[in-house]
Amino acid sequence: MRTIGITGRSGCGKSTVTEVFAARGVPVADADRISREILQPGSPVLAELAGRFGPDILREDGTLDRRGLADRAFATPEGKATLDAITHPAIVRRIEAAREAARRAGSPLFVIDGAVLVGSVIDGIWDTLVVVAAPYEVSVARIVARDGIRPEMARRRLDAQLPEEALAARADILLKNDGAIEQLRQKAEALADSLLAEAERGPGATV
Repeated sequence: MRTIGITGRSGCGKSTVTEVFAARGVPVADADRISREILQPGSPVLAELAGRFGPDILREDGTLDRRGLADRAFATPEGKATLDAITHPAIVRRIEAAREAARRAGSPLFVIDGAVLVGSVIDGIWDTLVVVAAPYEVSVARIVARDGIRPEMARRRLDAQLPEEALAARADILLKNDGAIEQLRQKAEALADSLLAEAERGPGATV
């Protein structure tokens, strides 16, 4: 089974590409969603964080006070290391469990989708990295439309992310989203079909 990482900066159209793979029955692990799920009320990760950083990082309803946790965890390098040591293994375990389930099910491909894959704890666990890239102002417009925020806030969000050049340098496959969304979908469909056909032919086969 071949593992495909799909990433890109905010507003690049990454979700459109991932949806194409999912529509073809390819199992997908959403790393961003998993990182949120492990911090839901009642999770063992949340209990461990409260044990390390204090029970008052949890609100009365059991939800995480993210600001309170951040204030403590990022106050010292040791605090940040402790936060990572608690949360990162939980994220990896969930992704690996999903990948193993896909392998047992006989899937030829498995997708890991995430805005922050390069430079993360799971960096490099894929066989092929697909980077979706879009022009800066196109991404700004998409973020504004999607999240209902001002353009300057969208630009600030983009500027805080890994530069597109750095992502492109790591890409095995670069999908440029510089036209209509339907054009990106067609590129993604062609890519998904090609990768599925290649994976089903087995290692060593030529495309």
